[in-house]
Amino acid sequence: MIKNLSQTAAVELCYEHVNGSCVKTPYSPGPRALLYAALGCGAALAAGGNLLVVVAIVHFRQLHTPTNCLLASLACADFLVGVTVMPFSAVRTVESCWYFGERYCRFHTCFDTSFCFASLFHVCCISVDRYVAVTDPLAYPTKFTLSASGVCIALSWFFSVTYSFSIFYTGANEEGIEDLVVALTCVGGCQAPLNRSWVLLCFLLFFIPTVAMVFIYGKIFLVAKHQARKIESTASQAQSSAESYKERVARRERKAAKTLGIAMAAFLASWLPYIIDAVIDAYLNFITPPYVYEILVWCVYYNSAMNPLIYAFFYPWFRKAIKLIVSGQVLRPDSSRVNLFSEEAGTD
Repeated sequence: MIKNLSQTAAVELCYEHVNGSCVKTPYSPGPRALLYAALGCGAALAAGGNLLVVVAIVHFRQLHTPTNCLLASLACADFLVGVTVMPFSAVRTVESCWYFGERYCRFHTCFDTSFCFASLFHVCCISVDRYVAVTDPLAYPTKFTLSASGVCIALSWFFSVTYSFSIFYTGANEEGIEDLVVALTCVGGCQAPLNRSWVLLCFLLFFIPTVAMVFIYGKIFLVAKHQARKIESTASQAQSSAESYKERVARRERKAAKTLGIAMAAFLASWLPYIIDAVIDAYLNFITPPYVYEILVWCVYYNSAMNPLIYAFFYPWFRKAIKLIVSGQVLRPDSSRVNLFSEEAGTD
């Protein structure tokens, strides 16, 4: 009996002296500091890296293309994840408590879902853009214009924001599972369980773009490989430059395969575990332990931090733009007219 009382007294609550407070899971100082450092670095990379992408594309006129408009909008979504979502989620993860009020909990959930799905839809649109560019390069400028890019951006934001706020801000996600929500709710928590109907829609919003991207990237790789072989066979007829040209073609093919492979691997590794767990949870009355849920959520968050590395930092023109921004040379007159492709033009 005395042992049970001592264990009860040792339990920490998110809000002391408040009935129905959530139980706090404290960390020792070492792991606590490491967690804050790791999660904080992720938020800083998502915010800083994507902000650099936006500034570079907006400032340099040479980058005002339909593809880069998509990249800039994608970077905006990932930047907002790093600024409005990840810092608050970091506190929730480390402290195992929500200290920012019930009202902002709803907004945080809406922002979380909106910006993450906006990032997903933009990545899908980028795959379509690249497919058109690779399969029909001559007609690409007339097929994928700034207007087409603008439509893709508008639809990506519309569907993600509409889906998020129509479900979580209105409380539609809790319909039919009210008793379960009451049982899971405590003061200091910020959970947004999805009922079976909405989790199915969530799965479809993930599954359809994912299947489309896998198919499109597969086609891109096959077309690029076919084109590379065709160019290589044609170039082999010119004996003086055959070897150097073949090397350039092979290097370009490997770079394309590597970029596409990393993009898809990072996307699937970040999103797939979370989506599968969300579906399973909805049908098994939310059995996922809190720490497992936090890990899966942060995998999705870190995809926003990786996107600048995958879609921008791989390109020489972007590295040059970053040097100009960081060194302050963008403040010079006519800096927006700098030629970012003057060097390494053949390797981009």
